Amino acid sequence: MGNRLTQIATRTGDDGSTGLGDNSRVPKDHLRVQAMGDVDELNSQIGVLLCEPMPEALRELLVDVQHQLFNLGGELSMPGYTLLKPEALLQLDDALATHNATLPRLAEFILPAGTRAASLAHVCRTVARRAERAVVALGAAEALNASLRQYLNRLSDLLFVLARVLNRVDGGDDVYWKSERLTLAAAENGQD
Repeated sequence: MGNRLTQIATRTGDDGSTGLGDNSRVPKDHLRVQAMGDVDELNSQIGVLLCEPMPEALRELLVDVQHQLFNLGGELSMPGYTLLKPEALLQLDDALATHNATLPRLAEFILPAGTRAASLAHVCRTVARRAERAVVALGAAEALNASLRQYLNRLSDLLFVLARVLNRVDGGDDVYWKSERLTLAAAENGQD
């Protein structure tokens, strides 16, 4: 692994390039740097979500996700290294199964709303989707470990589910989309 940072203002990026963990330099608008930045933003947004009250089990899960995202970002910053372990993806699959089992099936679309914690989880979900798109774009240009893309895809699903869980912490519910078409169809069928 590369050297740890001992100073932050190195001025080496003043020319529009940035250093990767393997000591190579790439332009700051490189697909790899975009993916690294989106993963970093996702990790930061999860940090904001963790400022909210939530059940301890969710907190522990999200803290571990932050560590896994650091591994994922490290793998992006060091071409050829593998840092994200298969167990990380299995943890997301297990969490999805556990939390999905506690939720009612969705009959309608829901809005990214509700409690502050749930709304922040939805923001994290959308950033996860953007990070996934950035990793997909990078993977089309360079060879990447498929688990990076899979982890972000599964994490965005989990964040959606956790938003629903967080809306129910104090007895709340999802905020359902009021579709004009669905309202008309229900009226025609005599449902209100």
